[in-house]
Amino acid sequence: MRLLYLVKKEFIEIFRQREILPFIFVSPIIQIVLFGYVVTTDIKNVPVEIVNYSNSATAERIIRRINSSPLFNVKKISASEADPKLVLKKGKLSAVILFRDSDSGNLTSSMPEVQVLMDGVDSNTSSLAAGYVAGIIRRYFLEELKNMGIKMPVENRTLIRFNPELKSINYMGPGIVALLLTILSLFLTSLSIVREKVQQTMDTLLVSRLSPVEIYIGKAMPMMLIGIFNMIVGTAVVVLWFGIPVRGNMIYMLITAIIFLCALLSYALFISTVASTEQQALFFSWFSMVTFIMLAGLFTPVENIPAAVRFFSDIDPVRYLIKIIREIFIKGNGITYFYKDLIILAGIATVVLSVSLFNFRRLVRK
Repeated sequence: MRLLYLVKKEFIEIFRQREILPFIFVSPIIQIVLFGYVVTTDIKNVPVEIVNYSNSATAERIIRRINSSPLFNVKKISASEADPKLVLKKGKLSAVILFRDSDSGNLTSSMPEVQVLMDGVDSNTSSLAAGYVAGIIRRYFLEELKNMGIKMPVENRTLIRFNPELKSINYMGPGIVALLLTILSLFLTSLSIVREKVQQTMDTLLVSRLSPVEIYIGKAMPMMLIGIFNMIVGTAVVVLWFGIPVRGNMIYMLITAIIFLCALLSYALFISTVASTEQQALFFSWFSMVTFIMLAGLFTPVENIPAAVRFFSDIDPVRYLIKIIREIFIKGNGITYFYKDLIILAGIATVVLSVSLFNFRRLVRK
């Protein structure tokens, strides 16, 4: 019962600060919608220029296909152009596609040479755009051979499971939910104890009948409930707004979120006990948040992280949250597929909780 009064007091403290209520309940919805459109790996409308030095009808047909493709935004089609290097140097185009007649015998009229000059500043966009051009040309010639009655000895058929439309939002959407859950819970919780110290109300709690463990739980419980609420709202937004299918059991997602919040909130409370001012707590939280996100595999695969620093990714709780949520959303996997990740996450939570609680007890004994 005493613990419930402390939880009630924490909720009153939170709702009394009206300026942060939009940050807690409104901004996550806005951020999920914005991030859903911005944080994407889909490459579309690549600005290109086409220079056609060829006189063949084949070149004209391929150019029409490129021009009609949503993958490219053809800015200009010309028969002559200045130095392509200077054109790319201006930064307004990502590629210059050159068509020339081949010098190899009788193939001049039907097989033009295609050269793709890419702006390699954005290596990901450049490589994907070059692949798109190659794919359009490949499909064109395969269709021409089929119309001529020529069958390829080997035919490549790709079957994509779980995300057949290759929409990046289906992959990034669950990660965005985990991202916002991390940001909100980490920042709010890291201020809870340090605020009591700054306002000199910590002594009031210490002289009450509450034990250190009850004070600790009372500080964490409201943040956990708010975090779960925002996770539910965020999940509803990505499902209803972006149409992301949920193939798995959401109970597993709730269990994962609770274990994750135990680890994250314990770490945030540790920051709050160590920091002397709210500015210090916010700085430590910001540094930790960026580190957690960059090592979690949200934007790039964890396998790309060098082995020398892979250990920091292995103890990152956000990594396991994102991985499990994606397994549930995209593949519909049950706990038998990710129980090892769940055990590791629970182990991280246990260690962080033990260290944080020990440090809090040391604080209240001073």
